[in-house]
Amino acid sequence: MARGGGLARALSRRGSEPRGGGKPDHRPEGLLVWLVVPDPDRQPAAELLAELMIERIAGDGGEVSVLISLSGSPLPGPDDPNLQYAPIPAEENAEIDAFLSHWQPDLVVWFNGHLRHMLLSALRRMDLPVLLAGAEESAITEPRWSLRTGQARRALGGFTAIHAATAAAARRLQRLGASGESMRVSAPLQEGGIALPCDDADRDELSAHLAGRPLWLAAMVYPGELAHVLDAQRRASRMAHRLLLVVVPDNPEDSDAMARQLDREGWRYQRWSDGDYPREDCQVLLADTRGEMGLWYRLCPVTFMAGSLLRGMKGHDPFEPAAHGSAIIYGPYVARHLPAYTRLSQAGAARIVRDSEGLQTAVSLLLAPDQAAGMASAAWTVSTEGAEATDRVVDWVIGEFEERGMF
Repeated sequence: MARGGGLARALSRRGSEPRGGGKPDHRPEGLLVWLVVPDPDRQPAAELLAELMIERIAGDGGEVSVLISLSGSPLPGPDDPNLQYAPIPAEENAEIDAFLSHWQPDLVVWFNGHLRHMLLSALRRMDLPVLLAGAEESAITEPRWSLRTGQARRALGGFTAIHAATAAAARRLQRLGASGESMRVSAPLQEGGIALPCDDADRDELSAHLAGRPLWLAAMVYPGELAHVLDAQRRASRMAHRLLLVVVPDNPEDSDAMARQLDREGWRYQRWSDGDYPREDCQVLLADTRGEMGLWYRLCPVTFMAGSLLRGMKGHDPFEPAAHGSAIIYGPYVARHLPAYTRLSQAGAARIVRDSEGLQTAVSLLLAPDQAAGMASAAWTVSTEGAEATDRVVDWVIGEFEERGMF
């Protein structure tokens, strides 16, 4: 998918190399920010923060490298020469000292919670600026914290600043001994999703051409899911006879095979690459070109995020449709973006389905404009709050570097 500038370029660099572009275990020259991510579900948010940080500092004429440490092996991450991965050191003084001696971070951002007392003590001795970012109540409620209030107070005292994800998390942190002066209530950090580029003239013309027709989008569809998506379209069309389904294959190279399946099943369909607008009798538009997701998200009020319906799938970034005002439907297999889907679902911005019948039911319900609009508004709110929280962390990083005269 084509991306724009700034954060768009940051997201576009997400590739398939498991260790980014940096040389493994090599401490790069210059400034290094260390992102400590004890919860592996926060990897997407950490990577987005890292990419945005690199972009922003480069835009100011500086350069920074980012080291992401997870508890466990990282999933494939961005291919960026300024981004590297290394496991969080174990809670042993010798291993912590060796790690910090090798990497020598200039600044630390600790994600969410799940604090490690020995590591935080070592960072405090180094007098490094450390931010606790996106702190959630669920990550700071371990029973041992209540039993060891002195240890909790010392650990929290090692943070230069704390950004709590909720007011409840902030109250919990203060009860454990965190200073109110160092704390602000922010929001969970953004995990993805920006407004993708779109040719406004194409959108306006296509929107006018399809005026009055109900639309829904199946985004990044795997071949094995197409039968379920088409079954949902068949069922939903019984109640909305002019319903048009837009299918975007996860891999455009699967388009020919999908077209053959549409032929076999007798669908009236068109391929977007043929250059014609959908005819009145078109039931399925096979969007088989690259770089036009911005158009489809803007055009369709309802999006099924595919890559999620069959066992073994991992899901796609739900903040992409959220950022474009499209209500979100998804399947149960979204491990790669589970925190994002959970947040959107809890906010009333996304609905989970289990099969083609559930997909049809959700599509039919959301074709009612008031239903889709309510979900889209909730999705926009969650996406916007996450983006603002991420921007605040980057602002803090830049401010700390400037205050210390590092660039």
